Amino acid sequence: MPSWNEVLGEIQHCNRRDALDYVRRKYIKHLSELTGRNVIAYYSGWLQNPNLGNTSIGDDDKNGLMAAVHKLDRTKGLDLLLHTPGGDLAATESIVDYLHRMFGRNIRAIIPQLAMSAGTMIACACQEVVLGKQSNLGPIDPQFGGIPAHGVIKEFEEAIQAVKDDPASLPIWREVVSKYHPTFIGECRNAVQFANEMATEWLKTGMFSGDPNAAEKAAKVVGYLGDHDNTKTHARHINIDEAISIGMKIVRMEDSQPVQDTVLTIHHAFMHTFANSKAIKIVENQIDNAVIVLRG
Repeated sequence: MPSWNEVLGEIQHCNRRDALDYVRRKYIKHLSELTGRNVIAYYSGWLQNPNLGNTSIGDDDKNGLMAAVHKLDRTKGLDLLLHTPGGDLAATESIVDYLHRMFGRNIRAIIPQLAMSAGTMIACACQEVVLGKQSNLGPIDPQFGGIPAHGVIKEFEEAIQAVKDDPASLPIWREVVSKYHPTFIGECRNAVQFANEMATEWLKTGMFSGDPNAAEKAAKVVGYLGDHDNTKTHARHINIDEAISIGMKIVRMEDSQPVQDTVLTIHHAFMHTFANSKAIKIVENQIDNAVIVLRG
């Protein structure tokens, strides 16, 4: 398994001005050669730049994906390397719709480290997900400014029940609920329904396509990933064993040593790029088509 320092050493001794880009792209191409499939890496530098905007999933990312899809032989399918904190639900829906139109359901998600929130939803839209011992998915419960929609709904329902049980508690609960604007509860309910319906449909028509129990299996996955009571916190890191236990189609990265080594080399190269350049988001493929977003 390649180490962080070994990848850094290769970059430092590359003797090229574009060493960061060169090393990343060399191994992305190598992964494509190993699998015989297209590879698009969709990477965010949010871990290195936690206070910067534009590191989450947004509508502009489709431009990067369009550039990456250009000139690919789409009959080879797609391996999508995902490293993202998640982001906008509507943008995620649009991105998945675009990828399905380009590659059908012949898409495999590879998670070198983290694909959280809407990133997990994109993984659910793929036929299978490749995870390693170090990989994590995350809950898909929607957030509003860092506030979990499920938590808001639950708090509101608790307030109603508490006031029914003890009318004298009304002033206390009125103070709690007053922090939300009048339509906020409805927006939270809609967001939860939107996320769950999207993920369920993607699972039924993709990961569980052709399975007579597709609806039941999709409901189990979404019931776990989308229930704040199960996952407790939106930042929860869901490991490979949990993903398998809820019925997701998971391929262990360790089953192929060459693929594992190459994926981790690519991942380390991306992490060094974000740490040693102004890049905060990169979408690129095995033929060097790339869109790189720089911090201001």
